[in-house]
This record gives sequence, structure tokens and C-alpha cells, in this order.
Amino acid sequence: MAFISGPRQCGKTTLAKSLLGDRELYFNWDDHRFKAIWTKSPELIAERAFAQTKPRLVLDEFHKNRRWKTQVKAFYDHHGDNLEIILTGSAHLNAYRKGVDSLMGRFVHFHLLPFSLGELETKAPLAFEEFNSSILAGSWPESSRSSKSLVDSLWKFGGFPEPLLSQSEQVHNIWSRNRLELLVRQDLRDLSRILDLSQVEVLASLLPVRVGSPLSVQSLREDLDCAHTTLTRWLKGLSEVYYHFELKPYSTHVIRSLKKEGKIYLYDWSAIEDMGSRFENMVACHLLKICHYFKDIGESDLKLHYLRDKEKREVDFLVTAKNKPLFSVESKLNQLNLDRAYLQFQKRLKVPHFQIVKTPNICRRISEGPCPAYVVSFDRFFQQLP
Repeated sequence: MAFISGPRQCGKTTLAKSLLGDRELYFNWDDHRFKAIWTKSPELIAERAFAQTKPRLVLDEFHKNRRWKTQVKAFYDHHGDNLEIILTGSAHLNAYRKGVDSLMGRFVHFHLLPFSLGELETKAPLAFEEFNSSILAGSWPESSRSSKSLVDSLWKFGGFPEPLLSQSEQVHNIWSRNRLELLVRQDLRDLSRILDLSQVEVLASLLPVRVGSPLSVQSLREDLDCAHTTLTRWLKGLSEVYYHFELKPYSTHVIRSLKKEGKIYLYDWSAIEDMGSRFENMVACHLLKICHYFKDIGESDLKLHYLRDKEKREVDFLVTAKNKPLFSVESKLNQLNLDRAYLQFQKRLKVPHFQIVKTPNICRRISEGPCPAYVVSFDRFFQQLP
């Protein structure tokens, strides 16, 4: 089976239907007719599938079925040899939970995140070895003619298809308002036992101004006047419906590193008003997509962290491969002079460092040696990456 998960309205249904071709085997758990058929007898769905050549079945938003793991496991074990199954969800498909409903070994998990610059450029992404070589060599092609306008569109409207492709501020404003309401009032309600959804909406409205800084749960708890465990549960719920994601500090080989405080970023960076924070969030989403991509296709196990020590020296991002540092990244809106904060960490990590700026078509090698540092524009760094 192929599991496709990602934020609401990022194109999972469109992708799944395109993979069906002319097969009429798309089923959505929100469709009451399908829900009734499946609850009564999943075999009726199998019969419809086997009536077609090369049967391929799409079960959309199936995670809303509280017994989905047990039922999908039984269905796959009975029909998996003769049927391809694509299962999508706009909440994390936590298929690794312990118990008899484990799906381990029965599926491959893919992440579908909002559009990146590389996708909009429609260039074939680099293989991991090519990507790694380009990182070490610091070589990127010149920006394309369209790259500046594409970066500006991503910056203004975010990476979600509907507002991005509309290029309309009115559509973007309406979409943003409706998305938050649907995430909290529908998705979170269906997937959790959280009752005070109005407070969760307030929490979601407080997170954009905290992007890029270590998250103080205590400060949020005081603002919302709630218990620590309650706030933690709310944050976890918002994360599971892809409102935000958290980066943990990298502590291996870093003396006096922080070990617990995470930083949060939104999947929709257009909701952030501060320009510097918005750019940092846009970089974070692109780096996260690279990590998911190479892990999903099985080429490398990449993870995204940040660097910060107890003296509050910080580097925005660190990408690791099999928990070994690969390269570090600092995001600066338009600062072309290299920020030297990375030097303290580079002495131990010994990896290339990149300061990514929004200013277009920049590529400067600042220091030489086995661990060089670069100032490079967003468009040149990401244009041929996933």
C-alpha cells in the first residue's frame, strides 16, 4: 500500500485521482454512502475493484475512521496480492502504534507538502548523490527568468495550491480564514477528544508570532490560563492536523547544547506577518520537504534540526544524514554579509554552511577549506531541489 499524508488542501486528492487514471475506484470516508458500504461489507468494495483490469483503489481521508488500521490491515491481508491501495490523510497516519493493528511492512509512506520552488520550476529533482555533491561543491545553476516571480508568489501566497495559483489576495484571505476553521472545527474535532476548540483556535492565532524562536510552553500556558498537560495536548493536536511542525535542537557533538526546547514553524508561512520570520519559515518548509523526499524514496535518512547552545548562540537549521551533520543553514532576508554565529558550531560539526537570502541570483563563497561557507540566494539554492 502507498500512504500519502500531508496538510489539508495541499493536493492529496488531486494526486490520488490522477494515479487512478480512468478507474472509478475513488472512495472518500466523508461520503456517507461509501461509509455505509464499507461498514457493512468491505468485500463489496473489493468486488468493484476486481471488476476492472489492474485494480487500484483510493481510500481518501480514511484516517477519520477510528478503526482504520485494523480494517485496512484485514483488507490488505486478504486482497493485497491482487490489488493496489492508495490511502490518503490530512492527519499524521500514525501506523506504528503498538498493538494487533500494526501495519508494519505492509505500506510505504509518502509526504505531500505545499509547493516548493523546485516543483514550480518543473525541473527534475536531483538524486541524493547529485544533491550531496552540489552541496559540497557549492555549485548551483544561474537563476531562471521565472524564478524571481515564483519566489515572490511563494512569499506572498504560501505554497498551498489554491491561493498560490489564484494569485488573488481576496482568495488568499478567504482561504486562510476557512482553512484554520476547518482544521480546528472539523479535523481536530474528528481526530481527538479536545472539547475546548475555541481555545485551540486562540492558541493557533498565537503561534505565528512565535515562529523561529524556542517555544515557551510556560508562556503560552499563562496566556491561555490552562494546565501544562492541556496545552501540550492542544499543540500535539495542531501538529497532527499539519498546522505546524517542530524542530528539536541537535545536541550530539555540540557542547552546552540545548536538548529539549523545540522551535515551531507553520506549513502556511503566509500567515506570518514579520518578514524575517516568514522567510525563515519558508526556508524551513523547503528544507523539511527535502528531508521527507529523500527519506520517502529511500535514498537517505535526512532529518532537520536547529543549533543553539546555553549562551544563546544559534544557527537556524542543521540537516543530518543518519544523525550525522550534513550542512547548516542560516536564513537572512537580505543580509549579504555572512553572520559569524555559525563558527562556534562549525569547529565541531565540520560541515558546509549556507546563509540563504531572499535577494535573487546571489552565490558567494566566503571561506575556503573543507568546510566552506556561502551566501546564496533562495532561488539558486532551491530551484532544482524537491
